Amino acid sequence: MTSGNPTKINSGGAVLMLQEVDKLSVGLRCRLTQPTIYYKMMQKILKSILLPIFAVFAALLTGAALMLLAKTNPVTAYTALFQESLTTYFGFSDTLSKTTPLLLASLGILIALRAGLFNLGGEGQIYMGALGSVVVGLYLPNFPIWIHLPLALTGGFLLGAFWGAIAGYLKVARGLNEVLTTLLLNYIAQNFVNYMVNEPLIAPDAPSPYTPLIAESARLPIILPKTQAHAGILLGLAIAIILAVVLSFTAFGYQVDAVGQNPTAARYAGISVNQTILAVMGLSGGLAGLAGSAEVLGAKYRLFENFSPGYGFDAIAIALLSRGNPLAVILTSLFFGILRSGANVIQRSAGVSITIVYAIQGLTVLFLAISLAFEFEKGVRSKGVGE
Repeated sequence: MTSGNPTKINSGGAVLMLQEVDKLSVGLRCRLTQPTIYYKMMQKILKSILLPIFAVFAALLTGAALMLLAKTNPVTAYTALFQESLTTYFGFSDTLSKTTPLLLASLGILIALRAGLFNLGGEGQIYMGALGSVVVGLYLPNFPIWIHLPLALTGGFLLGAFWGAIAGYLKVARGLNEVLTTLLLNYIAQNFVNYMVNEPLIAPDAPSPYTPLIAESARLPIILPKTQAHAGILLGLAIAIILAVVLSFTAFGYQVDAVGQNPTAARYAGISVNQTILAVMGLSGGLAGLAGSAEVLGAKYRLFENFSPGYGFDAIAIALLSRGNPLAVILTSLFFGILRSGANVIQRSAGVSITIVYAIQGLTVLFLAISLAFEFEKGVRSKGVGE
């Protein structure tokens, strides 16, 4: 009996020692894993920042090469471009005015991208949003500004959201690809708005197709006196911050990302993929519609035929360049706003064709696509080696 007790004690001690060793090994694994996780997170963040910067600088360098081929001085051209757009009063105000619709429309395209949807219909949604705001601004003239202006913005958002939701419904109910439907809806929206401006909404005795001026109570306040820089830029900044918080810290943001990354897994997790697609496409169209609202309520005060110079298509490039980050959209929209604002400046100051500016915009997206392709190929190779 006495000889059995030490054996039990020893075996019990061994079990305790094994448990302690296991705890230590778990702790060691955690300590080894945590730096790896932090390293990968930092690497991902740096990539999301550095890749767009690389794309911009590569596009600017290529643009400089094109200027040299045209026998113009790229240093003079770029100096004029950035000085005029950022350091002069009227140049900076024009940059803000150009940035506003780009920012709002890009946020709409971006949230669709986060859900794995490619919304090419920003241009049409801008037109519909402008129409919705103009109708409210024209036919509700006796309201105070604190009622009238929000109603006009809401009208633009709702009509843009309706136009975006059409593509969402066609995808959910009929399985039609949103790339095709949103692209075709652009032409329908633009021609419908042009008809409205030419026929029922045209101003009396107008020499060209445009509507009457909207009521003053429906106009966005000017933030820089004697310029077209209006409070729409503040609205865009606020929406960008709110969208960043919603996508990062709310259940809706989780649903959007889950549907975008793996719809099948999201469905198994109990997420309604169809409802999420409808909601996202509606929200995407609504934000793009606000871009049109900002143009007519803050810059033009009436609706013109073919008023958008292609903001909806620029927004696609900006959203891609921002890589899913709503806060990054602010900087990329500003960059494209600088290019649009300074295009005429470099033509006057350095004799550079305005087409160079549009080439820089396209080259920026091209270089970003090339860098993303290399990143994807590297990830595929590393995955193959791991397996």
